[in-house]
Amino acid sequence: MNFRIGFGFDVHQLTETRDFWLGGIMIPHYKGGLGHSDADVLIHVICDALLGAANMGDIGMHFPDTSDKYKNIDSKILLKKVMLLVREKGFEIGNIDSTICLQTPKLSPYIKQMQDTLAECIQIDTELISIKATTTEKLSFVGREEGVSAYATVLINKVRIS
Repeated sequence: MNFRIGFGFDVHQLTETRDFWLGGIMIPHYKGGLGHSDADVLIHVICDALLGAANMGDIGMHFPDTSDKYKNIDSKILLKKVMLLVREKGFEIGNIDSTICLQTPKLSPYIKQMQDTLAECIQIDTELISIKATTTEKLSFVGREEGVSAYATVLINKVRIS
């Protein structure tokens, strides 16, 4: 089989004590994601989807939250490392489709910048990265602005035998 599909899901609590990193950029907001790293939920789901598609475990296996090495790390660094692993196995990205669930702030003004940042980080065309945002209509922890969640699906293609 020359292609594989991977899926990622992640959640981070929102807190007033952190910056809000999403898709590799800082979003102006009074709350940010709580986590061991910078808590960039979008990058984390993309990493998990890529690792899953390549049958290489998950982000926690490669970058454990028990390691001081990854404390407050920029998630773009993790994404670059994941791409190295995926490419070492002979795969390239076919496309990424993602959805961020967040009540506020509205993300539409930032999606293009997120696409550009992620594309540069993993060295692919922005046309291969779809980022969508939705609310939960004020339902659940997302609707109460207690947290953010994200989903990603990726298609990877085998470009060489590893």
